[in-house]
Amino acid sequence: MATLDDTARVPRAAARREVIPSSLVGMAIFVGTEVMFFAGLISAFTISKAGAPRDAWNLPSGQMLPLAATAVNTIALLLSGVLVWVASRQIRARSASASQTLLAGVLLGALFVVLQGREWLGLISRGVTLWSSSLGAFFYVIVGAHAVHAVCAIAALAVAWWRLRAGTLTSGFLIGARTFWYFVVLIWPVIYGRVYF
Repeated sequence: MATLDDTARVPRAAARREVIPSSLVGMAIFVGTEVMFFAGLISAFTISKAGAPRDAWNLPSGQMLPLAATAVNTIALLLSGVLVWVASRQIRARSASASQTLLAGVLLGALFVVLQGREWLGLISRGVTLWSSSLGAFFYVIVGAHAVHAVCAIAALAVAWWRLRAGTLTSGFLIGARTFWYFVVLIWPVIYGRVYF
C-alpha cells in the first residue's frame, strides 16, 4: 500500500528528470565525442609537425594560409554565436525580435562557411591541395571536418528559426541546435590558432 511519502516522492523524481532536458544530454554526449575527434586531429597535426623536417610544412611556391581573411571569418563566426545566445534569451522572454536575431546568427554562420569556401578555392587555384604538402593535407582534413560540422549546425539552426516563425519550436530542439552551434563556434579559435599559425 502506498503511503503519502511514497506518492510525494514520485512527482519530485519526475521534476528532477525534467531539470536537464534529454536533448541537452544527448547533444552533450555527441559534442563530447566530437571534442575527442578534433583533439585527435589536432594532436596528430602537432605530433606530425614536430617530427617532420621544416620544409615538409611549407605550402607550394611559398604560399601562406590566409591569416587576415580568416580572422575576419572568425569574427563573423563568434558574432554568430553571440547572436544565437541572445536569440535564446529573447525566445525565453517571448520577445518579438527573437526571430530576427536568430536569423542574423544563422546568416553570419552561413557567411563564415561561404568565406571559408572562397578561401579554399583561392588556395586550390594556387596549388595548395591535399597532396601538395603535409600542411595542405592536415589543413583540408581539419578545416574541412569543421566545415561539415558548421553546415550541419547551421541547418539545425535554420530549422529552429523556421519552427520559431511557425510557432512550433520546442525548447528541446532549440537547446540541441544551439549546443551544437556553440561547439562549432568555440572549437574554431582552437583550430585557427593551431593550424593557421
